Amino acid sequence: MAGTSSKKRKKSGPARHKPRGNPQKAQQSPNPRSVEPATFADWIGAARLRTLPLAVTPVLIGTGAAMLVTDELHWVIALACLVVAVALQIGVNYANDYSDGVRGTDDHRVGPARLTASRKAKPRTVLIVAFAFFGIAALAGLAITIRTEQWWLIAVGAVCIVAAWFYTGGKRPYGYAGLGELFVFVFFGLVATLGTTWVQALSLPQEAWFGAVGAGFIACAVLLANNLRDISQDRVAGKRTLTVLIGRTATRWLFTVLVLAAFVIAAWLALFYPIAWLTMLALLAALPAILIVWTYRDPRELVVALGLTSLTSVAYGAFLFWAFVG
Repeated sequence: MAGTSSKKRKKSGPARHKPRGNPQKAQQSPNPRSVEPATFADWIGAARLRTLPLAVTPVLIGTGAAMLVTDELHWVIALACLVVAVALQIGVNYANDYSDGVRGTDDHRVGPARLTASRKAKPRTVLIVAFAFFGIAALAGLAITIRTEQWWLIAVGAVCIVAAWFYTGGKRPYGYAGLGELFVFVFFGLVATLGTTWVQALSLPQEAWFGAVGAGFIACAVLLANNLRDISQDRVAGKRTLTVLIGRTATRWLFTVLVLAAFVIAAWLALFYPIAWLTMLALLAALPAILIVWTYRDPRELVVALGLTSLTSVAYGAFLFWAFVG
């Protein structure tokens, strides 16, 4: 009887549940005091340097297209455009870290834990850093506006910052509704490239439009690679990215089409600017990225694909810049 009672007592204890979320975080102590504060390297990592080429590409293309009109380099304005683009990119990366972290979305990530989700930094601190970079972008944009006297650009800049925040921020972030790629195409393709051309030339030649579409396609491909990596975790977290909505196979096809379509545009431009044929050298990074997207076994392999696609982007922009100014 004593033995039976003992067994019953053991069975009546609370049920054990399997840890949820990122397996790497399952071993962490729930006590925040046991987590080491974020190091400088952690903050650099959270800036997601692999994505920064996406900010450089439209400035290169836009500046090259502007020089077709003005025949001179407005290097001060071009540099200010670069500051705007890079600061916005870093700002949105920190804003995503904050928003996904407080929502618990990053608890399910495959990749390295972020600052907010890992509790290495206070959410408020991450948020302040995000808005600090938005502020840097705003100041650089204001300087461009004053220099060019194109006052309507203030409204454009405000829309860019609002779009950066509501990608994953707010009650209804559009990044959670399958619209991330559309906004990336608009802001990191069209707005960034055409805006760079306009403030330097006050004109929008067709080369700027073609280059903007190409840059936007590659930027969308980077986001697709990122979301394909996190598709299983995003489903669990309720983050309905375009990849979650259309599935792995359709995402692979869309990634491939977007990347190759950018090179079709470059080939068309090369008929008029022969140096643009050199953009085909960027296929040395693009094709391995496509291969990884189609053959990966471990989602972590897609981090390499993401990096290669970002490298493709900046090489693409650099060669188009050379073609336009050469």
